[in-house]
Amino acid sequence: MTSLPTSTNTKLGLVIDLDICVGCHACAVNCKEWNTGGHSAPLTDTDPYGAEPDGVWFNRVHSYEAGDGADGRTVHFPKSCLHCEDAPCVTVCPTGASYKREEDGIVLVNADTCIGCKLCSWACPYGAREFDVDEGVMKKCTLCVDRIYNETLEEEERVPVCVSTCPAGARHFGDFNDPNSAVSQLVVERLGYDLMPELGHKPTNKYLPPREAASRHAALPEDKSQPKGVLKWLDRVLSV
Repeated sequence: MTSLPTSTNTKLGLVIDLDICVGCHACAVNCKEWNTGGHSAPLTDTDPYGAEPDGVWFNRVHSYEAGDGADGRTVHFPKSCLHCEDAPCVTVCPTGASYKREEDGIVLVNADTCIGCKLCSWACPYGAREFDVDEGVMKKCTLCVDRIYNETLEEEERVPVCVSTCPAGARHFGDFNDPNSAVSQLVVERLGYDLMPELGHKPTNKYLPPREAASRHAALPEDKSQPKGVLKWLDRVLSV
């Protein structure tokens, strides 16, 4: 785990390793528990055991079968707000309720000025916005902003709760503006990937491809912008 950088000029985000994510949903469940009593409380559930359950989840984990035969594998794909550098949710918000913090790049929603028009959810190509029907406002991952800056916690605990709870160590948190940070080094070493890079939103969060896909990708350095193998398949699925 990586504690919060001390620099005021940071770009905070996550690196998620698709090679070792086991799809256990611990990140989603603990995120729900922490945020129900935290910055975006409460995260509601409506008819959770009924015919039409609904609720607010900042983290969702989707599982896919990729490839065929001996090349096939199950890919567990955690998804939350990617805290894009050019965030379309911020651009379209008519009240300024969706905004990107200058000091660390975290994208947040001001519930006091959100009118629940859902324009941000329509603009987000990653499906990372959540509408709280009880409060009539949009909510989303905050990178646990109420936790990572909480000096009453031990330094090693000042990470998003999804990172601290991942049993496989598939989630990493840090400063992408620091080339020596653990997340920056992981992106370089494992060819960390922007989700749907062709859209130009420059998501801060990166994905590490399954290692077999990474090997094929590394063999084609002249065209690193184009996803290969499982990465290309994920892009195709998520863009539908």
